Amino acid sequence: MKETPVDRQLMDDIIHKYGITDFSRATIREIKAIAAEAEAASGVEFVKMEMGVPGLPPSSVGVEAEIAALRQGVASLYPDINGEEMLKREAARFVRAFVGVDIAAEGCVPVTGSMQGTFAAFLTCVQCRPERDTILFIDPGFPVQKQQLVVMGAKYETFDVYDYRGSRLGPKLESYLSRGNIAAIIYSNPNNPSWICLKEDELRTIGWLATQYDVTVLEDLAYFAMDFRRDLGHPFVEPYQPTVARYTDQYILLISGSKAFSYAGQRIGVACISDRLYHRAFQGLTARYGGGTFGTVFVHRVLYALSSGTGHSAQYALAAMMRAASDGTYRFLDDVRVYGERARRLKEIFLRHGFHLVYDKDLDDPVADGFYFTLGYPGMTGAELARELMYYGVSAIPLSTTGSRQEGLRACTSFVQDHQYEALDARMELFARHHS
Repeated sequence: MKETPVDRQLMDDIIHKYGITDFSRATIREIKAIAAEAEAASGVEFVKMEMGVPGLPPSSVGVEAEIAALRQGVASLYPDINGEEMLKREAARFVRAFVGVDIAAEGCVPVTGSMQGTFAAFLTCVQCRPERDTILFIDPGFPVQKQQLVVMGAKYETFDVYDYRGSRLGPKLESYLSRGNIAAIIYSNPNNPSWICLKEDELRTIGWLATQYDVTVLEDLAYFAMDFRRDLGHPFVEPYQPTVARYTDQYILLISGSKAFSYAGQRIGVACISDRLYHRAFQGLTARYGGGTFGTVFVHRVLYALSSGTGHSAQYALAAMMRAASDGTYRFLDDVRVYGERARRLKEIFLRHGFHLVYDKDLDDPVADGFYFTLGYPGMTGAELARELMYYGVSAIPLSTTGSRQEGLRACTSFVQDHQYEALDARMELFARHHS
């Protein structure tokens, strides 16, 4: 048996302990736990790429604002269920500054991270009309969003966008929308995990079809403006963050503080509901709640039931970060460009040792370097590759868990440290020798 950095029998015993026979069905948390236990038992430092968690210090702008708010006593007060006015105003201004569209402050609703925003949006969308009971995912995507629908007992459909870019996207979308059961479409842009970025023509297609079929679009901007091929970090001037909001008036933009501001621990984000959708009444909502519009039900019924508001002091933090960004005094993208540099260096190592990028193109352009990238190896499924790399002290998740139909892995750059590149290079050289 070929000797590997982590003893095979040790790793097999740990995997067996967790009861995992097929890595395609392992959760992110299980892979993380296995890697942590193997690292402790073997003494081999793992290159950990399985968790999509920020690996940078939080924005000092937010930290100082939150400390000040706490000292002023906001922790003793319930936050307004609609959200604090200063955050709602700054969120609307931030959207104008970096997305280039206008949304009323009323529709910019603080949420306990975009995770809560999507849960509340899913729940409200599937209640609007009884016949519209299904969410359509343009995959690959964030696995836990599907788990949210499982938890609430809602339905979903999904397709892998890999083979449906450009002019092929419209017909594929319409094949689902024409059935009449789709309540909302969701996707991330930049995409988790492929890091592809939908082009303006594709967003125009999504928006046009959403309008034609009267479907809400949920645009997950967790990695806001982090397509580092273009400088999207200047307020109130082009280029702006690409968005479907230019092509339809029925949408929700989900903007998170977690990645762009490295403020994940405080669970803060904003659901920005278009003016038309916020004020629109639906028969299903009236029947269930006795009245209300999409926006008032989203806030006063769904969010109120889920959490009775969003953390008070964290709202002050996000408001301060958005204000400084819109003022041009805080160039928030400068702090996170390191993810792109890490991706460039990691890709170079893997490609040199026989791996390939699974999602390698944005139509005719090379895919951007950023928070995630995707890896494959000849002759191996994603599940096989995920397990095999464990023996070499590398952890990542199979693409199958993200809704992808491709064979390979999602790799996250956030926890990779500068001193690990040399070790990774040596391990992947050994991996290539063992699998040539």
